[in-house]
Amino acid sequence: MTDLSRAAALARQRLRRDGVQLALWVVGAAVLAVAAYAGVLSAFDSDAARGSLLAAAVANPVILLFRGLPSGAGEGAFIAFLIVPFLCLLAALMSAFLAVRHTRTEEESGRADLVGATSAGRMLPVAVTLLHGAAANTAFATVVALALIAVGLPVPGAVVTGAAAGSVGLVFLGFGLIAAQVFRTSRAANTTGVTVILLAYLIAGVGNALGTPSADLQRMESAWPTWLSPFGWAVNTRPFSDDALVPLLPALGVALLLSLAALASSHRRDVGASLLGERTGPAEAHATLRSPVSLLWRLSAGAVLAWSAGAALSGLLSTTLGSVIEEIGTDNPTLEAILAQMSAVEGAIDPAVLTTFFVMIGIFAACAGVQAVVRLRQEEVRGTAEPVLATAVGRVQWLGAAAAVSIIAIALVLTAGVAGASLGIVGTSGDPDLYRSAAAAAGGQLVAAAVFAALTALAFVLAPRATLPFGWSLVAVAAVLGLFGPILGLPDDLARLSPVAAAPVPVGDGTDIRGLWWMLGTTAAAMIAALTLMRRRELAPGG
Repeated sequence: MTDLSRAAALARQRLRRDGVQLALWVVGAAVLAVAAYAGVLSAFDSDAARGSLLAAAVANPVILLFRGLPSGAGEGAFIAFLIVPFLCLLAALMSAFLAVRHTRTEEESGRADLVGATSAGRMLPVAVTLLHGAAANTAFATVVALALIAVGLPVPGAVVTGAAAGSVGLVFLGFGLIAAQVFRTSRAANTTGVTVILLAYLIAGVGNALGTPSADLQRMESAWPTWLSPFGWAVNTRPFSDDALVPLLPALGVALLLSLAALASSHRRDVGASLLGERTGPAEAHATLRSPVSLLWRLSAGAVLAWSAGAALSGLLSTTLGSVIEEIGTDNPTLEAILAQMSAVEGAIDPAVLTTFFVMIGIFAACAGVQAVVRLRQEEVRGTAEPVLATAVGRVQWLGAAAAVSIIAIALVLTAGVAGASLGIVGTSGDPDLYRSAAAAAGGQLVAAAVFAALTALAFVLAPRATLPFGWSLVAVAAVLGLFGPILGLPDDLARLSPVAAAPVPVGDGTDIRGLWWMLGTTAAAMIAALTLMRRRELAPGG
């Protein structure tokens, strides 16, 4: 068998394994593109309406943290402003998970040893993963472009949109392969990948928010931090406006360097080993590790720390960007007038900025909570759950421990967000009312994040094999509804189905409880059902 035929056999095996999963990523991106077009047509059907929103976005740069780069009020440019960063985010997550799944996860399961024992050798699986990931990103880019062309948008802009998303995917395909070489477990590699992706997304958003607006507030020139991030390179292609492909050259260069580094590392590294070695531990566990809660917490602590760091940074930005926004406004008379209007309507800009950021912090908290519950499924598949349950720890106690750890993780992430916000308040306005607003927003997101953990626990009991895709898909859909629902023209009732959007928020001197009661009821019902049904649930170790 030639190298080409061996590579083809490995590629066919991975296509069979990943076909449905990759189709969901690609189709989901196409649906988002079409939904954005339909939402723009229904909610912003004229250049004047779109121009007003762009002016508001430039006036409130927090919007730019979670959207793209304003490039004009035309239909295509406006849609690109709304969805290009999120399309890039989907491609990045798809690629990073794919890279780790076919390298480090294969080594953990022992399948990499079987493949390496054949004539395929050690480097071919990594090379095939690169080709597989490149093909997935090509399909992603192509389907996104075709979806935009199908709704009637210009072909050049549609192609640039797809290329921008695909280039970001290639960068994080290479990064995922590097993470798989560095870390001993797929859990650590995936956590690192997600953390770096979110950090890159945030860096590009901050660069956009601190950019220079045009006199008519329809276009924004990025500040220098944007050019440090692959997401920044992507949004500066400005689809349907400039249609510039040159900003994607750094992405292709970085992707190539990361891929070559991963290939070189895999050639020298033993199968199952890692560049960052595991720490040796004592022969006997410390007293603090002799309960299921403490054990699960020990396994989850690293991931919780990463989510908490992101929350602290977001909290800091939530109370420091308000003053930056006002400073930008003094340099532009039109922008200054819009800021004055926003302050008159909302009472102040700072609380609105803070609340917007805490939606993102709530998503981080939800991810930490879901990850704590998903860990049970990972332990079950790896066979490490059985030794735990062979002791005096019962199945209900085991699930209850995961629920407790998930709530602790959620609380710590939100506490980190409040701490970051408080630090920003001390360094800027010193407004004592903002402390209360931060605490109220965090309390609301605590209730929201608990919904995700409870529903994921119920999925773990009822459909073990669906635990991971269900839990993460739930967070992804809620994030889209919560962050993009209003912009996509979705009804408020539909957007409020997302717990992070329905969470209580501070309003003036009080709190709008919004969906507090239905979220508490859902959390309680799901956890009671999960714990009750867990009594009859047998181990399901099959992946």
